[in-house]
Amino acid sequence: MPTAIAVTSPDLVLPPLDRQTPPAAVQPQPTLEASLTGMHALIEQHGYVIALHPASGDDPAVQRLRTVRSVLESDRVALLGIDLPPLGLALLAQQLRQLSVCDFSPGVLASSARLLAHYIYAGALLGSVAKLDRVPVPLASHAKSWVPGAQFAVLAGPRPRLVRVGQEELPGPEFGTRMLVASGQPPSDWVTASLAPAWRVQGVGTVPLPQDSARWWGTNKLVEFAAGLHDVSVLYQLVSSVRRETCHWCGLELIGDRCGFCAAPLPPPPEQPTAATTVRAALPRGGT
Repeated sequence: MPTAIAVTSPDLVLPPLDRQTPPAAVQPQPTLEASLTGMHALIEQHGYVIALHPASGDDPAVQRLRTVRSVLESDRVALLGIDLPPLGLALLAQQLRQLSVCDFSPGVLASSARLLAHYIYAGALLGSVAKLDRVPVPLASHAKSWVPGAQFAVLAGPRPRLVRVGQEELPGPEFGTRMLVASGQPPSDWVTASLAPAWRVQGVGTVPLPQDSARWWGTNKLVEFAAGLHDVSVLYQLVSSVRRETCHWCGLELIGDRCGFCAAPLPPPPEQPTAATTVRAALPRGGT
């Protein structure tokens, strides 16, 4: 069975792009007992579980996930805090679901989340940035957000950027992507009619707005979007092109500089001996 991919809310489970993409699990459950039972069942069925959650550690769902892993005393549960808006996090979970049926080990799959997150362009069209604290907002933009009809295009990742709609362009990906769009209130077609063509996306899909999006962006007057790689062969090539290492702590495979399961960092490479050190080591004791 493929490694299980879990998210913290049902509205972060995107529809599969094909019949091969497995569904995502939702963890934690409403009660601690149900969460323990559900997580144990996932481990028994899939062997390993990768649970994605918002990077903020004060989320009650994150606290419960940590409690579940601690009570189960399992080293087969990876808890990955991802610094992406809700729709971007949902897109990352979908990508991991696509890759879970490939021949990647659980350790490589878990550590690939940080790599894939760098290729997700996640942002929103906002009617106000007065309460936006996730992305740096210039003082002038704060003042302009009180002007009736003002709209701002904000990019949270991979590089934060804020522009006034109609005055500047929002920088987009230089590779082929598919865009997901989730509209709040009031709805707007700027993302699909202007931004998507400017970014030359290879398709647009509409999904319901995640429940946590208004809190994340500081307003309910928004249209959230996320563009990323969607072809599983391209995703596979990206992950498989990275050198694999073995975690010195838990023994799982990984890519990058940190294990996705035990969070142990990759040790620095051993220092190469200098020429002077080699000469001194070769000299007999007492030699000059």
